[in-house]
Amino acid sequence: MSHGHPHGHCSDHAHEHEDLERGTMFSLYTKIHIDRVECLNEVTEGSGKEVFKAWENRLNFEKFVESDDDEELLFNIPFTGNVKLKGIVVIGGEDDTHPAAMKLYKNRPHMTFDEASLQADQEFEMQPDRTGDIDYHVKVAKFNSVYHLSIHFPRNFGAESTKIYYIGLRGEFTQVQRDGIVITAYEARANPADHKTNLLDSVQHHVR
Repeated sequence: MSHGHPHGHCSDHAHEHEDLERGTMFSLYTKIHIDRVECLNEVTEGSGKEVFKAWENRLNFEKFVESDDDEELLFNIPFTGNVKLKGIVVIGGEDDTHPAAMKLYKNRPHMTFDEASLQADQEFEMQPDRTGDIDYHVKVAKFNSVYHLSIHFPRNFGAESTKIYYIGLRGEFTQVQRDGIVITAYEARANPADHKTNLLDSVQHHVR
């Protein structure tokens, strides 16, 4: 009597179930303020927003973002509430256009490439991934209250431009209460005096 694992329909069904589960895990794209997503150095304006999509559409390669002047890409991703980020999947382009490194920054709205030279909250060395198999695990303790995520791809594997088809975000979402939004907006208003001091501190830091 054989006790081997069945093949065919049953294994296909199991695979579909597993894929459905992963799709549920990577549903944070629905909690992104998609109209406010910024992608710096994209060839086609607005194309960076299109890589945030449903898990089941991750292998649809019709839409993608490609870098323009060099291989760098920088995404500014605002959420509609607070996110506890746990993992990231990136499906990159063919050959050497796939990003080779990824830097994450928490709660730095409208980040620029100049600011991307600052210490990241977490960095990854990447491997080419054309199917979404690699899940980069994020330090949950550090990314447990994220209302804005910046992702910087500083380099690829040697091509002149970087190409990305899909970015999947895994984690938990918490809706912010209306009072919380008001307080957050109020605290986010920059004090010119503080801002000036921060700039000076930053300059002094770099001079050392």
